[in-house]
Amino acid sequence: MENFLYYLLYCIFRLISLLPLRVLYLVSDLIYLLAFYFPGYRKQIVYMNLRNSFPEKSADEIRAIAKEFYRHLGDLIIETVYLTGMGEDEIRRRVKYNNPEVIEKHLREGKHTAAVLGHYGNWEWMCGFPLLTGYECVVIYRPLKNKVFDRFMFNVRSRFGATIVPMKMAIRKIYEFDKMGSPTLTAFMADQTPPKEKSLHWVDFMNQDTPVYLGTERVARKLNMAVVYFKMKKVKRGYYEFDFIPLFDEAGKTSGHEITDTHVAMLEKQIRETPGFWLWSHRRWKIRR
Repeated sequence: MENFLYYLLYCIFRLISLLPLRVLYLVSDLIYLLAFYFPGYRKQIVYMNLRNSFPEKSADEIRAIAKEFYRHLGDLIIETVYLTGMGEDEIRRRVKYNNPEVIEKHLREGKHTAAVLGHYGNWEWMCGFPLLTGYECVVIYRPLKNKVFDRFMFNVRSRFGATIVPMKMAIRKIYEFDKMGSPTLTAFMADQTPPKEKSLHWVDFMNQDTPVYLGTERVARKLNMAVVYFKMKKVKRGYYEFDFIPLFDEAGKTSGHEITDTHVAMLEKQIRETPGFWLWSHRRWKIRR
């Protein structure tokens, strides 16, 4: 039954992806209208997150950010579906990497590199990065509870050559590449909510007391990785750019929670610059200290 549901889902999304993206954005507009104006989608969570993060903003300013978020959410859904049929040439054209030399420098030196990013812009389209480099690209992910969608997202994220690995297997997989003499670029989604029992480090993030995963820091320090922040910008519908911001050349030489505190601060700075493109519908602050 699981196989049947997976192939049914894949076939439906694959057929949808055959439509031009400009046509699919009409569907995105409909998603926006339904999610923001009519039944609504997690509006209470979105507005609570925004008000707590921006207490200095007026009700009109909060509503404007919420509208921008819901417009982007529609695009994000459509672009993820479209990814099932997107070719190599198109994803190269739609996602630009402004300074890949920052990454290439570490990899040429044989140094494993940690790429840190958040749920900002369209992070799923980063899956095309392996097309730009001859090095191994690893994506650390948190398996979904729904096995059908988990399998679908696993295959979508790996279709351009990335190796998809659960967090608990990250060090083992990177060591495997290390034994083969192959340095890796490993992407960490660093703004997920940790389980309550793993909420060991708290930071002031977006004006709120926030628990953060320490997995990125632990893997990076254990393997003495270089750490780079992936800053994604939405240029316009269907077009994104990345800037690579070097944070640490040798994670093993950092102290305390220096890596975690630094990449959390980078993400907050990015969100405050253009807040509408972060995933405000996520229950990021559901755990209290």
